[in-house]
Amino acid sequence: MVNPGSSAQPPPVTASTLSWKRCAGCGGKIADRFLLYAMDSYWHSRCLKCSCCQAQLGEIGTSCYTKSGMILCRNDYIRLFGNSGACSACGQSIPASELVMRAQGNVYHLKCFTCSTCRNRLVPGDRFHYINGSLFCEHDRPTALINGHLNSLQSNPLLPDQKVC
Repeated sequence: MVNPGSSAQPPPVTASTLSWKRCAGCGGKIADRFLLYAMDSYWHSRCLKCSCCQAQLGEIGTSCYTKSGMILCRNDYIRLFGNSGACSACGQSIPASELVMRAQGNVYHLKCFTCSTCRNRLVPGDRFHYINGSLFCEHDRPTALINGHLNSLQSNPLLPDQKVC
């Protein structure tokens, strides 16, 4: 198991060098038949777990994701940081300790979660509309006339700020 984006390859392990390998998770000697390599360290299969859901990463795939010292499965990484780990509005990285806002699977800095028209920040309790990748406050929501009928646009209540893990 190698962290995506890491160019580090594990050093070769032979029977003579295996006895001195220590697990980065528990600190114990690794004498198992199988071991994992992630974040420039060796791990027992049972010790390399997702920081959020505690799933054993060796059992659910061949890659893991890291951010700010956390080791994550793919699902939790995307849930917490979106597909890119960056704010959907400004494109800047979001630190793991920062509170975020979410809409339609996208993740935003608190300061970037704003109406596309008036630029007012959307806060917990506000109603907003998410249309074609843009956020709109209740007052600035676009309306569309389709076949002579007012098209009802999706409206979402804004949930309280969510903290990563």
